[in-house]
Amino acid sequence: MSTRQRLLKLGTGPVSDALDKGGAMDHQMRPWSANSKMAGPAFTVQVHTADILMVSKALAECPAGHVLVIDGHGEKNTALWGGLTTMSALRKEMAGVVVDGAIRDLADIRASQLPVFARAVVPNAGGAQYVGKLQVPVACGGMVVHPGDWLVGDDDGVVVIPAARLEEALETATRIVQAEKRIAKAIQAGVDVATLLRVDETIARKALEIFVPQLHVEKK
Repeated sequence: MSTRQRLLKLGTGPVSDALDKGGAMDHQMRPWSANSKMAGPAFTVQVHTADILMVSKALAECPAGHVLVIDGHGEKNTALWGGLTTMSALRKEMAGVVVDGAIRDLADIRASQLPVFARAVVPNAGGAQYVGKLQVPVACGGMVVHPGDWLVGDDDGVVVIPAARLEEALETATRIVQAEKRIAKAIQAGVDVATLLRVDETIARKALEIFVPQLHVEKK
């Protein structure tokens, strides 16, 4: 099974858990297309605010199987992506698009199988005048994304996996999913979630602790 297939099967929740309950872009980065399942290495582009010139250049150079990550500076009142670019990216067999900004042509995007994530939808289109940068570290959805980092997306949002932590995240997330399957079987058998998570033990231990914001010690 390929890295992409493994990540698609795992989903964002277990991967975030494997990254110490982190890695997720902020909650506004939501899926808009018919298919929210996304996984692939990042191809990044930083654009001038409200300008689409470099988006077209990035779309032309982004390899198949990659996720195009557009640093649009969070601008939600000017669309950097639309129906025609979605059509082109799908034909190129890109893995998806993540826009830290807005999109338009929502009807076309909703009908597409290309995963498209963005902050907002608005009719206004961007200009095409300013040169930006390709394949540089960018800010997207509150996360720093480097070229070659892996992105995973689904209905819950987008998670960024640093390239250096990819194998670690895959292995840990796989163990988490296996543990969750065992927990699910126990729940189906009638075991309470609090029992499975040993909540009473945690509460009893906490009762013996003294907590001050500046100091945390246990009672002797």
